[in-house]
Amino acid sequence: MGTYYSEDIFKAMPILPSSYLLNNLRMVISKGYFQAYLNSIIVSVCSVAISVLISTMIGFALAKYNFKGKKIIFGFVMAIMMIPGQISLIGYMLEMRTLRLSSTLLPLIFTWAAHPLGVFLMTQFISDGVPDELLESGRLDGCSEPGIFFRLVVPCVKPGILTLSTLVFLWSWNNYVLPVIMINKQELFTIPLMVNNLSNSFRSDYGAIMCALALSVLPMIVIFSLCSKTFIKGIAAGAVKG
Repeated sequence: MGTYYSEDIFKAMPILPSSYLLNNLRMVISKGYFQAYLNSIIVSVCSVAISVLISTMIGFALAKYNFKGKKIIFGFVMAIMMIPGQISLIGYMLEMRTLRLSSTLLPLIFTWAAHPLGVFLMTQFISDGVPDELLESGRLDGCSEPGIFFRLVVPCVKPGILTLSTLVFLWSWNNYVLPVIMINKQELFTIPLMVNNLSNSFRSDYGAIMCALALSVLPMIVIFSLCSKTFIKGIAAGAVKG
């Protein structure tokens, strides 16, 4: 469909490629596709980094430390998972405006710093995959708590980290609602906003839209193809306790 003129798509079933690919590519590029691609990569990579780091640290604390209010905190995380994210959008938008971070890429990244599903997954992974004896051995050898986390815990939960990284990257890459609320500068558009910008009040260029979508899914196809086995095993391991 990305090789057809928009109106020709509806004349017949577009099975074979057509000759309008270069025109659609020119249209997509003229709308700032490469800048949007770069913005999406920056947002997705930074989102993965901040989400994995914070979720793993919180999961380690909830799984291996005993402190007052631990069950309450874990119950609070579980409760947040039951609340649709759209409910908190207004509050989050006002918070970002107060901090003067609106119309930047930072709100699209910071939203993954509080990821309840990531905390739940990493808590389960660390609880079942990191023996207490290993941590005690590290402490007896004089390893600090940050050293135990980075040298002992992180290598033991690599499947969980890879699973969470894949999920966050896909969700961040495809995120549309939050960018459309927070971003109003074309130079900061991500892929979903750029694709939406290919339509206007008078005409939707479906050929160019399909061409842009075909190009935008390539990173997701590559990532999921390389990580599919570990991803499926990680989801199964992190969702079951014991």
